[in-house]
Amino acid sequence: MKTYDDKHVKNIVLLGSHGSGKTTLAETMLFEAGLLTRRGRIEDRNTVSDYTELERERGCSMQSTCLHSEWRNYKINIIDTPGLDELAGETVPAIHVADTCVLLINARNGVEVGTDLVWEHIAPVQRPVIMAVNQLDHPQADFDAAVAQAKEHFGGAVTVMQYPVESGEGFHRIIDLLRMTMYVFKDEGGKPEKKTIPEAEQARAQRLHKDLVEKAAENDERLMEHYFDKGELDEDEMSEGLRAGMMARTCLPVFCLSALRNMGSGRLMGFIDNVAPGAQQMPASKTVDGNDLTCRPEGPPVLFTFKTAIEAHSGRVTYFKVMSGEVREGMELLNANTGSVERLNQLFIPEGKERKQVDRLAAGDIGAVLKLKGTGTGQTLCTKGREVQLAPVQLPAPRLYRTVRAADQKLEERLHASILEIQQEDPSVTLRYVRESGEQVIGTLGEMHLGAVEWKLAKQYKVEAVFGSPRTAYRETIRKPSAAMYRHKKQTGGSGQFGEVHLRIEPWYEGMPEPTGVSVRGKEVIDLPTGGKLVFCNCITGGVIDNRFMPSILKGVMEKMEQGPLTGSPARDIRVIVHDGKMHPVDSNDISFRIAGLMAFKDAFTQADPQLMEPIQEVEVRVPEDMLGDVMTDLQNRRSIITGISGTGQVQVIKAEVPAAELDRYSTRLKSLTQGRGTHMEHFLVYRPVPEDLQQRLVHDHGKKEMVV
Repeated sequence: MKTYDDKHVKNIVLLGSHGSGKTTLAETMLFEAGLLTRRGRIEDRNTVSDYTELERERGCSMQSTCLHSEWRNYKINIIDTPGLDELAGETVPAIHVADTCVLLINARNGVEVGTDLVWEHIAPVQRPVIMAVNQLDHPQADFDAAVAQAKEHFGGAVTVMQYPVESGEGFHRIIDLLRMTMYVFKDEGGKPEKKTIPEAEQARAQRLHKDLVEKAAENDERLMEHYFDKGELDEDEMSEGLRAGMMARTCLPVFCLSALRNMGSGRLMGFIDNVAPGAQQMPASKTVDGNDLTCRPEGPPVLFTFKTAIEAHSGRVTYFKVMSGEVREGMELLNANTGSVERLNQLFIPEGKERKQVDRLAAGDIGAVLKLKGTGTGQTLCTKGREVQLAPVQLPAPRLYRTVRAADQKLEERLHASILEIQQEDPSVTLRYVRESGEQVIGTLGEMHLGAVEWKLAKQYKVEAVFGSPRTAYRETIRKPSAAMYRHKKQTGGSGQFGEVHLRIEPWYEGMPEPTGVSVRGKEVIDLPTGGKLVFCNCITGGVIDNRFMPSILKGVMEKMEQGPLTGSPARDIRVIVHDGKMHPVDSNDISFRIAGLMAFKDAFTQADPQLMEPIQEVEVRVPEDMLGDVMTDLQNRRSIITGISGTGQVQVIKAEVPAAELDRYSTRLKSLTQGRGTHMEHFLVYRPVPEDLQQRLVHDHGKKEMVV
């Protein structure tokens, strides 16, 4: 295969809401470039992009897929991405390595919640965006409404490059405002016939062309002066201005498409070739130490890995972008993240599930390599002695947490190893062990995401997983001071055990004054691993307890704080003051004072008006405007505090503070309420007291479990 230099490689990522036609467009672009003799169909499960068994079973994209087309002496690398926000772990890394984002808008639905969510992933990396209004041949297609919504959501940078003469089933004519030409397509699509713009469309076309010229001119002072002098710009000058506007994100060109009928895709590809910026024109990438890395062929070789796939026959396949220099087959590079050395035994150009071997790849290009030993997604490979580490990709946090265990206990180790391998392919999957509950908890972006993990475990790794609701991470504390003493005495022949501890406990808060009525001889402020603090004050005078036994008393207190007396949840934010006690010259030992400290603390805790605390999550919910009321009602039924409502157009954003116990499987409920159009994000905010009636029920339930045990 021909090797393209950095000036003739363009990298695009196809983005959009579920059902906007990304996979169909990718298939059509390959067909237009002559790489396919026949286009596949999603319904027929034979597209180049959606090639995995899971995707063909589900009938939609479940992962990002790397493809390429060759068009008029340019190579266009195409990354087709899933449209579901639950699969953003595949989409976000693809955006980071693209030079231009092609954002598809469904002509019948306009800007959807999913479109807004994709936009939020684009915004932090400031990539140029081309908007393509697709499915203009649908009976309910409305190009003008879709453009109006795009301007409402994304601002005045939305710039019409083309418009359809007619939308709906009769769609077959597109007026191009850059070239001031009308493209007329046959029913089967393909290469259009170029015709003069009809008289009836001249006024509209001239008005929109003038807007386009002004948009191109405003991005360059020289072009602006030229425009003022001539009153017009030629196509090359407009292309130059539009490219500058795309890079500055002051211009978001809008194109017309029917990807299914192959209408408009060739013109879109031509614009990507001629106008969209390439990697060498993009701003420098940032390294972790704040330096810039420019994409240039003469620079040192630097690769950034953005995807890992584990295939049954090939093993680990790592996809990368050449961020600088040139890489060749057999080259050894240093992993800047891990310090290990990797050898690039074979280089490939990816074509869905197929690959073409090449001997080198230039700066800006995208490729794949097999069987790297220790390199994962989002890592940097560079030349030893010229180390550079690029900033990692920030993936969205999980929204759905479930406990996971193997149905067959003998396969528990295999289950754990399998999930860790799935994590290598999809780092947005998390796995953690919760020590206080003894549960293994998996985090995903939603039910469909979890379903994909479950499918892989069953079909690929041959292990059946059982999922459940995780235990809420309650905490226990106290609301008033109390005091207690405990004498531990045991005599079984020979030396016995004796220890007596007098202590008082108080609710702790930041900046509280020193204890009164005692003399503080020593103080330890302990940051607890489960959150909050324990302040332990040694106020013993007169030598009634030897100083060497104080660590044992603290150990006993800490032991009880790990499993509080109310529900067995960790305790927090308590000050313990040990002020008196007794010891025996022979029978006192560490275990005696550990037990005495534990029991005295337990007795004091139960008398100190104990309070159960629950974790509160800060939740942001995005919903269509017409479904706002149902979602608000559901949130209020979950003991939520609504802190704000905002939004533009058809999308509203609800901010709320919600108890974590009320959010179990909330993403599933939200999808049901909004017909799949709503989504949410959440993160831990604070611990707050549990309502008294709920506390009594939880304590009662815990007591019954303790009796059973």
